Amino acid sequence: MTAAENRRQVLYWRLLARLFDPQEQAALEAASVAIVDDLGLPAALLDPSVSVDTVVQRFPQLGPEFDGLMSTVDEGRDGEVRRAALASKLLLNLFDTGSGSVTAERLSRWQADAGWFERALGCEPGQLRGRGTGAARAGTAGAGTGATGTPGNLAPVLADIEADLVNRMHLREVLADNRLARQLTPSMSLIEQLLRDKDNLDGVALANAKALIRRFVDEVAEVLRTQVAQASTGAIDRSVPPKRVFRNIDLDRTIWKNLPNWSPEDERLYVDRLYYRQTAKRVTPARLVVVVDQSGSMVDAMVNCTILASIFAGLPKVDVHLIAYDTRALDLTPWVHDPFEVLLRTRLGGGTDGTVALDLARPKIADPRNTVVVWISDFYEWHEQAVFDGLAAIHRSGTRLIPVGSVSSGGHQSVNPRFRQRLKDQGTPVLSGRVTTLITELKNFLT
Repeated sequence: MTAAENRRQVLYWRLLARLFDPQEQAALEAASVAIVDDLGLPAALLDPSVSVDTVVQRFPQLGPEFDGLMSTVDEGRDGEVRRAALASKLLLNLFDTGSGSVTAERLSRWQADAGWFERALGCEPGQLRGRGTGAARAGTAGAGTGATGTPGNLAPVLADIEADLVNRMHLREVLADNRLARQLTPSMSLIEQLLRDKDNLDGVALANAKALIRRFVDEVAEVLRTQVAQASTGAIDRSVPPKRVFRNIDLDRTIWKNLPNWSPEDERLYVDRLYYRQTAKRVTPARLVVVVDQSGSMVDAMVNCTILASIFAGLPKVDVHLIAYDTRALDLTPWVHDPFEVLLRTRLGGGTDGTVALDLARPKIADPRNTVVVWISDFYEWHEQAVFDGLAAIHRSGTRLIPVGSVSSGGHQSVNPRFRQRLKDQGTPVLSGRVTTLITELKNFLT
């Protein structure tokens, strides 16, 4: 084993020792300090109490080294040891969350460190946690894979760590203090906790909670609007003749079709016929019925779908209805244009009884051939057979049925395997949980 390999192993053994035992191992610590110093790196890389932001502020030249650190391979032994030192810093700060209560400052620092970890994977900060502009790219295929594995597989791990930190906060006290509340960065884990606890808040705490929810909704809505605008639309209606105007001429096809008219003597192409692009799409009023399981395991679906429904509700000639359910169903259609108001009316948690949602959804299907029902759930139902029979009847009626396992930025989903197979057998397979996939399916139907 080479000296470089030995040094790299020391750094990783030290990392594992710190993660599994907060007590320092003197030999590993001393050896790691010597290695970091020999590489010309700051000793702060070894201190889990120092954030990556602080390290980069003190040593700006290290910032670019963290970007893509785990999504590329740096050749050379010294490069591998340097990468190990930087990667150890990211992993230690990310996974060494300690125990006991968590302050708003501690959560904010962890979220910032998680952002650096995402950047090291070749992602945008917040991408794997479904926040901000990063969520836009999380819905695209294959962003940033590297030595640590597929980023999409890490999304639920980061979500679990963040959720644990949020659960360890004295959130009500933090929200009641404007200064501390301003330190909070909205995330899916924090929004879930706020939605669960909103009925127990009042005064300043409630106002701060609403402000955080509104901020998160606005961030995600901005991303989803971009994805809706970029998604492909419905097939061209070939029965509608193309517009015969100059700007619509299909120049390549016109030249190709008229090539037999080329005159070598004149060196000219004589055009007998102009060809035009067909751009018309069939546009008919359509009804979109979105049914969302609002049990505790589906909070990301609830947030994303309420926002998505509001965006589609703003499209011309689309009649959007929104239903949320657990053991009771709630018709949220009157507030579908305002996802913030929808979320404030949700009651996360409880069991899952889709039969109550079916009772609300069926009367909304007046014109089956021009209706799409998006049913979002993990399909762990109390009355499994009754729910399947209801969905099968909707499918047989000619309604477009789109079952979705979840709607998250990373596409992580856990679906009842029996239900998944039965839906596949009837020709309505459960759609991938990536929000961009659902957007494309809906635009193809609605436009």
